[in-house]
Amino acid sequence: MDILTIVMIALGLAMDAFAVSVSSGITIKELKPRHGAKIALFFGGFQALMPILGWLLGIGFKDYIEKYDHWIAFVLLGFIGAKMLKESMDDDCEYISDPLQNKVLFMLAIATSIDAMAVGVSFAFLKASILSSSLIIGAITCVICFGGVYLGNRCGCVFKKKAEIAGGVVLMLIGFKILAEHSGFTTVVLNLFK
Repeated sequence: MDILTIVMIALGLAMDAFAVSVSSGITIKELKPRHGAKIALFFGGFQALMPILGWLLGIGFKDYIEKYDHWIAFVLLGFIGAKMLKESMDDDCEYISDPLQNKVLFMLAIATSIDAMAVGVSFAFLKASILSSSLIIGAITCVICFGGVYLGNRCGCVFKKKAEIAGGVVLMLIGFKILAEHSGFTTVVLNLFK
């Protein structure tokens, strides 16, 4: 899997955490850099850890379903993307009571990184380098969430919905790309233009 695809997956996965970071930023009255860093590190850390757990799960089943791996990646990414699009249709802007409590951050970080675990399962089938992929996903999420806290503090809920839509579309497109590459569809299309 090339670096651009991993970065695009990371951006797509980070959108849920970004949306929660925006909501967190709304509720923090006197925002300080350490507040943004704490939230960003929680979300980035879990986004880096969960693909590894998913990869470990997937690697155990790899031999049984290797010939269907591209379909599994397509379905998982498509499902996650569709779920994000559905969530973007909600009219409410969630307010988090105290986003700086460790207990609250822990629960939010797990909730927003479940999708990353599913992507980790697909990485096992696609023979992606899990350590570098997880580090990229975690770092991108961390940076985006840090910015999201400040954006939420300044602008409110405006960006939450757009982030979820963008993330959903990106993940679905990557699912189509993986399916097309592994099923030979791209080769057929390229041959048509020769």
